[in-house]
Amino acid sequence: MAVFDPRFECYAITDQASAQGRDDLTVAAGLIRGGATCLQYRAKKTQALEQWRVAAGLRALTREAGVFFVVNDRLDLALACGADGLHVGQDDLPLPLAREWARKAGRPDLVLGRSTHSLEQALAGQGEGADYIGFGPLFATQTKENNVPPVGLAALAEVLALVTVPVVAIGGIKLHNLEQIGATGARHCAIVTALTSAEDIGAVSRAHWDLWRAAARRSR
Repeated sequence: MAVFDPRFECYAITDQASAQGRDDLTVAAGLIRGGATCLQYRAKKTQALEQWRVAAGLRALTREAGVFFVVNDRLDLALACGADGLHVGQDDLPLPLAREWARKAGRPDLVLGRSTHSLEQALAGQGEGADYIGFGPLFATQTKENNVPPVGLAALAEVLALVTVPVVAIGGIKLHNLEQIGATGARHCAIVTALTSAEDIGAVSRAHWDLWRAAARRSR
């Protein structure tokens, strides 16, 4: 059974496509103010120099707030800015290689996460050494291009029963479906566009995370 890790309970992710013209630092400040326990910097279409500038700023923000900080895809950037973790997808750097390079760089403590879309991928990610996995998308979402079809709540429940590392539910999560997700036994949740597109990111984030914590508690 998947274990609980409070660092991943309220997992926020930056997303320029839905940010209404606001920069990542502004968005991140709202997400942190709204109660995120983890912040992932995801900026696939941003140039490397700008990614470095933003990542350094986000590292400072998250460190001051005591929020766990994860960089998406780029191990070099995660190491350079002193991130707490790296999150990779199915087509990114293999986890054993990321672990080896992080250790050689003096960061054996770097937390590694893997995106998964099936029970087989979830078990494989755990077997390859993932410290946590993201599982989804649960529902239809436009956050990423080339979306994987929704996996649904039954698949999430199966993964939660068989995987022992923390499982972060993700994909199409909104205020109205948090209760359903909590009913599966999920303890960690990632929300993207419902938060990053809000006019008042802090207030909307707080409303989502308050409801999420209540829903997750009811399923224990």
